[in-house]
Amino acid sequence: MQSDYAKQGKTAAIIAYITIVGTIIAYFMNQDNKNKFANFHIRQALGINISFYVLGVFVSIFDSWAISSAFYIFIFVLFGYGLITASREEQKTVPILGPYFQEWFNFIK
Repeated sequence: MQSDYAKQGKTAAIIAYITIVGTIIAYFMNQDNKNKFANFHIRQALGINISFYVLGVFVSIFDSWAISSAFYIFIFVLFGYGLITASREEQKTVPILGPYFQEWFNFIK
């Protein structure tokens, strides 16, 4: 658990992981107080959402239930991990892609 600062951004951080619409809502919720904890999770959620759509295009090329299942499990694990860390008030990047999301989406401040 972090300080009260993380608790103030917890709601926006959790909402960010609820589809792309949740990420957009969390972004605008965080515009007034600019909470760094919420920004961290908004960047992570935005990256997961964009990865879902970009990788989904490539996965759709293959007509294989095994590839599609692996893709959905991968995305589900990323969303689940991010949601759990946000609810625990931790700033842990999601596996594999998380550090890149923080670098690529550093314009979210």
